[in-house]
Amino acid sequence: MAAHRKPRRRSASGNTARTAATIALAGAATTTGFDGTGVAEPQLTPGQVKAKVDELYQEAEVATEKYNGAKEKAETAGQRLKDLQDQTARKEDRLNTAREALGAVAAAQYRGGGLDPALQLALSDDPDRYLENAEFVERAGHRQQAAVARVRKQLREIEQLRGAAHIELTSLKSRQKELRRHKKTISGKLGSARQLLSRLTAQERAAIGDAPGTDRASRSTGGRDSLTAPGSAGSQAPNSRAAAAVSYAYQKIGSPYVWGATGPNAFDCSGLVQAAYRSAGVSLPRTTYSQIDVGHRVSRSELLPGDLVFFYAGISHVGIYVGNGRMIHAPNPSAPVRVAPLDEMPFAGATRVV
Repeated sequence: MAAHRKPRRRSASGNTARTAATIALAGAATTTGFDGTGVAEPQLTPGQVKAKVDELYQEAEVATEKYNGAKEKAETAGQRLKDLQDQTARKEDRLNTAREALGAVAAAQYRGGGLDPALQLALSDDPDRYLENAEFVERAGHRQQAAVARVRKQLREIEQLRGAAHIELTSLKSRQKELRRHKKTISGKLGSARQLLSRLTAQERAAIGDAPGTDRASRSTGGRDSLTAPGSAGSQAPNSRAAAAVSYAYQKIGSPYVWGATGPNAFDCSGLVQAAYRSAGVSLPRTTYSQIDVGHRVSRSELLPGDLVFFYAGISHVGIYVGNGRMIHAPNPSAPVRVAPLDEMPFAGATRVV
């Protein structure tokens, strides 16, 4: 009878298999999502992974340009702070010399039977408070008055410099904090991109390419035959400095992308542009959103080799136009410096530096 049947023994191997399947499903259900929260994530196609990676790289580049701007401001604040400290040190040396001279006169007067009130300044622990009492001015000789006036001026100049240095130190600390915040954002975006790409096989990664719109033919040939602008056959760079910047960019094809880098062996997008024009004797600002304001704007139909071309609504990417609808740029961490078509990204504007 059914009541007397022995309970069916569960297979140990079957139980293990079911447990493993349960764990696998649980893991899949709690896989970290694209936004960093614990949610179930559907299996992405290589094309979807590519689209998300491209988006992450673009967001990282926005943060990179903010990092570059904050770094530039931090360096400026640091240099101003150093200059103020140097000025303060020099003025303190001159003040000490002046006070020592007054002290010598005061010592001579003391030995002669009295200390002129004007010279008590050299011995005071609080010179400013002492100077509030103007009685000494009426009793001091003209020469002593002039010496004391110089000391008083030096004291006030030193206090002003110390106040300015304090402001610069506060600014520097703020910029350093901003740098750390942008660096964390960049690292997070790039880490998410690497995680997405790691889910693809080597064949899938090769199929989607290193980055969108790779101009592989230009990269392999160096693109050195593309120095003419579309629609104006035979036209060259507008001047020798623009031509020198283009030549520099060609020489750097194949160099790795490193965020925050300005060469000579690695670059981010604005770092490549800055280095190219620096080689031509032209100083450019560090960031894309500052570089676009250099020189004068040109339309896409007016582009000539050496013009700077900018992309995205936030002006977060830049390249150097080389003709035939192409540019040289540092794309992102997945790809080195290379030649690429302007249509690779949404065009935002262009400027002619010189």
